[in-house]
Amino acid sequence: MAQSIHFIRHGEVHNPEKILYGLQPGWRLSDRGIQMAKTIADWSTSLNLGAIHSSPLQRAQETVAPIITKHNLSLTTDSNLIEARNIFEGEKFELGSGVLRHPKAWRHLWNPWRPSWGEPYEELIRRMLKALFLARDAAGGKDAICVSHQLPIWILRSAIEGRRLLHDPRKRECTLASVTSFELDSEGMITSVSYSEPAKHLLPKKS
Repeated sequence: MAQSIHFIRHGEVHNPEKILYGLQPGWRLSDRGIQMAKTIADWSTSLNLGAIHSSPLQRAQETVAPIITKHNLSLTTDSNLIEARNIFEGEKFELGSGVLRHPKAWRHLWNPWRPSWGEPYEELIRRMLKALFLARDAAGGKDAICVSHQLPIWILRSAIEGRRLLHDPRKRECTLASVTSFELDSEGMITSVSYSEPAKHLLPKKS
């Protein structure tokens, strides 16, 4: 039977200082992020789930919690779903006012194809594919949910759709609490990708 593996980006994080939090522990959802998590859980009720997997980071674990409650399934924490490494982690990262203003940072930006400032895209694709197929196998023919982070989900989708990996981060189609779904055929191979935003009404207004 065909399956769908739904990759959910976590909800909004409480981050008033605009820090690039990356792999740092302790970053929790904002009040709006909690509402996003509840909305995603409501969206998931129509799914016939056999497995729910999540990144170990707090913001992902808080996002997946209402989904677990809705489906009464156990959670599998999968480190393959974790955020990508980034050398600017812990810095204020906002165009025009953050770490990129300083020349000392520029030496890390020499190769956007790798990228030179963080986890190589090839490694990222490899571990995210592993996460997808682990969820597929764990679901026993049913659908599965994987809660992860924007860049890993976007790079996985880009690789599967044949999109170039060098991209403008502002143009990633992977908003907060969005769903990127990978459709698999009866042999368990990826056949198509779809995208939706169940929590679109909760997204922050663009200035």
